[in-house]
Amino acid sequence: MNAKGSVEMIILNIGKQKILDERTYTMMVLGSILTTAVVGPVLEIFNKTSRSRAAYKRRNLQQCRPDSELRMVACVYTARNVPSIISLLQMSNPTKRSPVFVYVVHLLELTGRGAAMMIVQQASSKHSLEKVGSKSSGGALQADQIIAPFQSYEQQAGGVSVQRVTAVSPYSTMHEDIFNIAEERHTTIIVLPFHRLQSVAGDFEEADPAIRSVNMNVLAHSPCTVCILVDRGISGVGRSSGGQLAQHHVAVLFFGGPDDREALTYSSRMAEHPGVILTVIRFLPGEEAMVPPSLAPSCASGERAATTAVAEANMERQLDEECTNLFRLRHVTNDSVTYTELVINNIEETVAAVRAMNGVHSMYVVGRGKGMESSPLLAGLTLWSEYPELGPIGDMLVSADFGTQASVLVVQQYVSGEAVVAMDSTAAQESEKPDPVQRYLSSANHKAGPGRLSDVWMPGV
Repeated sequence: MNAKGSVEMIILNIGKQKILDERTYTMMVLGSILTTAVVGPVLEIFNKTSRSRAAYKRRNLQQCRPDSELRMVACVYTARNVPSIISLLQMSNPTKRSPVFVYVVHLLELTGRGAAMMIVQQASSKHSLEKVGSKSSGGALQADQIIAPFQSYEQQAGGVSVQRVTAVSPYSTMHEDIFNIAEERHTTIIVLPFHRLQSVAGDFEEADPAIRSVNMNVLAHSPCTVCILVDRGISGVGRSSGGQLAQHHVAVLFFGGPDDREALTYSSRMAEHPGVILTVIRFLPGEEAMVPPSLAPSCASGERAATTAVAEANMERQLDEECTNLFRLRHVTNDSVTYTELVINNIEETVAAVRAMNGVHSMYVVGRGKGMESSPLLAGLTLWSEYPELGPIGDMLVSADFGTQASVLVVQQYVSGEAVVAMDSTAAQESEKPDPVQRYLSSANHKAGPGRLSDVWMPGV
């Protein structure tokens, strides 16, 4: 307020009438105008500097150690999103050695002419809840219904730290509030609820299109990995009488690419939970699989374009092999983890293979499929997508024609320029080394047994 000079001008006008002459008054007014003009650009420079530092520390799960802490921004629009978010937190296996720091952001639409605001909720902060209820379209009761379950979960669970934030802003700028929190807290994942909720009959209810636009904006400009959670009863499946997570059958559909590698990394953390039974199905193109003519490089594009496309495909394949090998090596003794490879030749076989899994699993973890449009196993699915934000496989799993009632977690990895260079150099170095899984399997110390990797790894099935 002092920099804006409004109070200063009032004081100068009063002083002009009593003690200030014309020359002194003019000089002080010009000084006030100069100060007001300088403060704005100076603050903008400092703001850009702080944002550049935050951008430098953006991360994804693949860049973190498996046993490191997980920082997550969990967005909540309504109280119906709370149970599924809490179930996902439980499946993320928070422990004292590998804790989970969750920043629960309650997003409220700003109505009227009020100013946007962000409130950090403290325990038993009734005054702030009433203030939020009076300034937004929600209410204090709704805010209490969202905050109270997270407070209870934090008290009962070990290795979980929850901080509750209420953001009141228009839908058009709501994603910026999410980004600010993610950058300030240096989070790794942003979890967004799907904009449509399941009704009692089992189908999706009509959704607010504004919420979908917020999710799309977050996906387009996110500073870290983004997950969209489609809840179809994940909070009610697999719970014991004590309220703890009893058992969940989770399937990871791995087609390749950065998003699928991030999904596999997240599911690797889930596999450490004793109540999660994880099945990883990797889809590999067969000899008859061919790239569609519309996606293949034409003769006019030149030999350089074709060579570049082949080099990029080989690089992605090496990264996929490295990621799956590390996953298999880490869970080689985990009886609750199954790894299977399926050879598929076309999109029809892909759909048939996914349909064959219907009814077995309670949750699917898939990548959004960024950069995999040219894959012969996914080409054509994007033409029929109703929800492009879920990717081709995620859209197929939630469609009414598919007929599944399983929840779906869609993962989009954040890859920075520096991360790409680092990953490429790592892949080049690792490609010269022998396969760690094959080295482990061929060692004299390895003994095959029930649930071992040698029993569950079935290439070409």
